[in-house]
Amino acid sequence: MPKPRSVTGEKNLISKKLRILRAQHGYSQRCLASKLQLIGLDMDKNVITRIETNKRYVTDIEIKAISEIFKVSYKYLLDNE
Repeated sequence: MPKPRSVTGEKNLISKKLRILRAQHGYSQRCLASKLQLIGLDMDKNVITRIETNKRYVTDIEIKAISEIFKVSYKYLLDNE
C-alpha cells in the first residue's frame, strides 16, 4: 500500500513552516538537529534537509519535539495556511 501524500504530492505538511521557523530563530539545519538530539531524537542535518524538501515523512513524535523547540502548536505546524 502506498504511503499517503498531500494533494500536492508532498510527503509532509510541515516543510514550509519548518524553514520559516528556523529562519526566524536563526537556526541552521545543523543547529536544529543538535537541539532535537538533546531532547532524545536521533536526527542530523540531512534529516532536516529531507523534511524541508519533502523527501521524508515526519512522525508525530518529531512534530511534538519541533513544536516544543519553537514553542508553537501542532496546529500551527500542520496548517497549510
